[in-house]
Amino acid sequence: MTGPMPQVTTFAIRGPLARADLPALYERFCDMLHASDADVVLCDVGGIAPDAVAIDALARMQLAAQRNRCQVRLRNASLPLLQLVGFMGLSDVLPDGR
Repeated sequence: MTGPMPQVTTFAIRGPLARADLPALYERFCDMLHASDADVVLCDVGGIAPDAVAIDALARMQLAAQRNRCQVRLRNASLPLLQLVGFMGLSDVLPDGR
């Protein structure tokens, strides 16, 4: 017997993404988390470059999600972004949600 289906919501990040954009992005993400009962956030990252700013943003979002008993899964991630996530040792923390 399986448990209830997880509540899933989506959140899109559009690029380009600069370090100065991170506080507003984080605030928007946290507002969405508090307004939902999501267990999983499918984060559409198809529009962002595979760089350190993207990894910083995604790691912060995953920490915020964990504080709310939620998990971020990546959607539409490019191969270079997934490779960078893996290189940074975050593949288990930021799984591909395909």
